[in-house]
Amino acid sequence: MGQASETKTETKSFAGLEAATRDAYGEVLYRLGLENPDIVVLDADLSSSTKTSKFAKAFPERFFNMGVSEQDMMATAAGLSLTGKIPFASTFAIFATGRAWEQIRQSIVYSHLNVKIVATHGGITVGEDGASHQAIEDIALMRVIPDMTVIVPADAYETEQVITEIVKFHGPVYVRLGRAKVKPVMPQDYRFTIGKAYAFDIGRDINIIACGVMVREALLAREILNKKGIHTGVINMSTIKPLDGEMLTLVACARLIVTAEEHSIIGGLGGAVSEFLSETMPRPILRIGIRDTFGCSGSSSELMEYFGLTGEQIAQTILNKWSEVTESEDKSLVSRRSRGSLV
Repeated sequence: MGQASETKTETKSFAGLEAATRDAYGEVLYRLGLENPDIVVLDADLSSSTKTSKFAKAFPERFFNMGVSEQDMMATAAGLSLTGKIPFASTFAIFATGRAWEQIRQSIVYSHLNVKIVATHGGITVGEDGASHQAIEDIALMRVIPDMTVIVPADAYETEQVITEIVKFHGPVYVRLGRAKVKPVMPQDYRFTIGKAYAFDIGRDINIIACGVMVREALLAREILNKKGIHTGVINMSTIKPLDGEMLTLVACARLIVTAEEHSIIGGLGGAVSEFLSETMPRPILRIGIRDTFGCSGSSSELMEYFGLTGEQIAQTILNKWSEVTESEDKSLVSRRSRGSLV
């Protein structure tokens, strides 16, 4: 029932390839469908955009177009999971996490059901569709739900591994993907593990913790800062929840911690890192992202620049903060010496 034709699928990896994360999702979902007959896919009339259309064509009896009815889609996915299926529910991030939040909380996560919510078109790089379609709150909305796993892959290669891994993981998962093509950043020997971050390197002075498209921008910022003699590391925190506390403890040795995300700085990666470090190893923290405002219309590159999210802009923002940090450290040192001289 619902089996694909005898034509073999290509198994070419996305390692080193420039591609949209949603494209990797569609391709890997199709491959997994060939291997696992329990995988079913639901979409809200957007399969050509979310890239679930390839699965739909190959397995029509395992694909359900729910129409513009996201709440019904999530509730139906919950029901399918109770029959032993592994449902993937996809639509745009703004609709998945906004319109259907109650159904996700009540019908899926509260009962710890094995539903995979893979939402595309997250963040401002949606582009010209504008603020109404730019989800900059979705990570916060999903992270706050108890027992929800939240993942934001950095490139197509990591997306390929994420989708493969969440099939093996039992429980509700939210994966945020993008619309625009992204350049590859993860090395070919990289292996994704839920709850584990990846350190490109660890800086003595500054560590930038990033997710999604911001990983590449963080790497560009690192180059600029290192050339100025500021030793900077970059960490890909693709699993926002559960956070990799071991990695955060390791990178907190730096004098400044920076978070970078294509999301509101409220409640997303920056919030998660700040919450963790404030209770364990308090450090100066700079959160880079969307600052309590809605998105707007423009190309993805124009909007990245408009919101100060390019590598060059990130480097300059960090330099401004770095001046404050070093000045504060100098004043603290003078104060300690002064107190010591009075003893």
